[in-house]
Amino acid sequence: MNKVDLIFKNAIVLTVDNEFNQFNPGAVAVTRDSIVSVGNEKEILSEFSSDAIFDCGGKVLMPGFVNTHTHVPMTMLRGLSDDLRLDVWLMGYMMPVEREFVSPEFVSLGTKIACAEFIRTGVTCFNDMYYFEEEVAKTTAEIGLRAVCSQTVMKFPTPDAHSYEESLEYTRDFMRKYKNHPLIIPSVAPHAPYTCPPEILKACTDLALEFDLPLHIHISETKEEVENMRKENGMPVVPWVKKQGVFEAKTIAAHCVHIDEGEIRTLKHSNVGVAHNPSSNLKLASGIAPVIKMLELGLNVGIGTDGTASNNDLDFFEEIRLANFIAKGSSGDPTVVPARRTIEMATRMGAQAMHIDHLTGSLEPGKRADLILIDLDTIHNSPHFRHSPDGIYAQIVYAGKSSDVTDVMVNGKWIMSDRVISALDEKDLIRQSQEYAEKIDKFIIKREKSIISKLIAIGGASQEESFEIQVKVAIKDPTSVIQKIETGDLKILRTRHYHEYDTYFEFVDNSEGRLRFREDHFIEKNGSISNVRSRLTLVGPTRERQYPKDVLLSRSRYIAPADQSLRFYREYFKPVSESEIEKDRIRYLVEYKGEEFFINLDKILRPDLGYFLEVKSRTWSEKDAEEKSSIIIDLINFLGVKTEEKLTKDYIEIVENK
Repeated sequence: MNKVDLIFKNAIVLTVDNEFNQFNPGAVAVTRDSIVSVGNEKEILSEFSSDAIFDCGGKVLMPGFVNTHTHVPMTMLRGLSDDLRLDVWLMGYMMPVEREFVSPEFVSLGTKIACAEFIRTGVTCFNDMYYFEEEVAKTTAEIGLRAVCSQTVMKFPTPDAHSYEESLEYTRDFMRKYKNHPLIIPSVAPHAPYTCPPEILKACTDLALEFDLPLHIHISETKEEVENMRKENGMPVVPWVKKQGVFEAKTIAAHCVHIDEGEIRTLKHSNVGVAHNPSSNLKLASGIAPVIKMLELGLNVGIGTDGTASNNDLDFFEEIRLANFIAKGSSGDPTVVPARRTIEMATRMGAQAMHIDHLTGSLEPGKRADLILIDLDTIHNSPHFRHSPDGIYAQIVYAGKSSDVTDVMVNGKWIMSDRVISALDEKDLIRQSQEYAEKIDKFIIKREKSIISKLIAIGGASQEESFEIQVKVAIKDPTSVIQKIETGDLKILRTRHYHEYDTYFEFVDNSEGRLRFREDHFIEKNGSISNVRSRLTLVGPTRERQYPKDVLLSRSRYIAPADQSLRFYREYFKPVSESEIEKDRIRYLVEYKGEEFFINLDKILRPDLGYFLEVKSRTWSEKDAEEKSSIIIDLINFLGVKTEEKLTKDYIEIVENK
């Protein structure tokens, strides 16, 4: 008789192997970290002996669940900002808070909370993507769970790196340290195609191939992402990512909500695994992934919770039930993705999607002893029918709850016994997380009161010159002015032709100033548009000071690139009202009497205000502004325009006074 370390007996054993073998009563023999044998109880007990016999009491003994996509430290941001679109939620709230608060200590605490929640819901292995991923790995290993830990890389500065090169070096060191770890598989995570240009995707792919480790990426999560990709690169997301060589690595693609049959075939041929995240996709209104077609075409599809900031929990029983229900509900066919198939996605197929099915995902000899016990003798899961072998899977998917998980083993070691997790003090974790929440609350409350703080929070804002000299004169026809500029004694430094669309946001507190979203279309001589640029400008209230010949306008100005849609900024800044101005502008940068001035010849198209000559300049220096204010009227006179009815207001102020 063969001696083993541990024998589980008196169990309903669900192997979730290729044949979906079941044994009742069944038994499993374990030595060290691995499964030695699985079968009928009588056969196992006659072949193996052990000093440790565990009586399962008729519970279900099955492989632990595999969570194929999550961001575990984001348990610290659970409920931070809900009921928003993905872009506003991510760029407007998550990333600003992360830049301010994420640290190794933050990540470690969030990982502990997530692991406790995973254990209680029967998850024995997860696929993470976050910052300070080595801290996630270290904490997870100490607790005893299995994980693919993916270090985030993107074009923006992140909480753990000032540049993507720094992120890559961090990842390289992380991979070197953890490559042969018994529980942790290190991975690289180029965040998404819209945050990682080709050079980053290539560098990440090269790193994954060098170490023969997985690559984890978000793909086609929203319609906007797909539309932008088509607009900018002339193709959908999947073929563009394939073109960058990403699928040469062991790729795990999260979401894949908006992909067609051709893209599914591309993923299948490239052996890309997909993480289906039903709760997150529904909550953020990202859509429903075409999981039925994916499965029909043989794609490996696992189930993921995503992070708790967008879910908002890690309850895997909820996730598998929802994955099953939305497939049926969206197709109108109750027979699609049956319960057994759902359990396969939650275990073995999930491991296949993560490229680790040689280690976990089913109860088979040689695989690691990652298993859970589920108690079905509960009031919410009674009675039991056994006329169909698939009935047991239906019990778990349709009536099971996380509280039914009583025991969890990972890599041959107990992680939870009789619902007790000895490695974690859950009450203390709750206390520590609340201390962070109070600090984050203060940060958010302070930021929400200030438009400039909100602008700075989303990145890229810089202060422009404070002093502005600006004069406008209504004119009937710009022809004579253009002739004077181009044939006179002015030194022309630069000429541009724009078509501009301005949207002004107004706020309850006028002292916050106005926020302008401007879209500039660069017009070539043949009338074609050569470039489109969008910018945000926050202009503080005007503080006018009279000088002998003009008005000096002193105001604060902050400018930032506008790389999101107008709808994004509307939802993020929440203006009380907005106004629009459309104009055609010919702009000259000229030198006059040793000073530089912008001369704008504007035709205000919407509302129809006609033509204006605008001469302006900005500076940091009040003295310089005073000197320019005395020159600017001379320049207007030089252009042959009478200045008796000059205006010193922005166009939006002129419109409001009409």
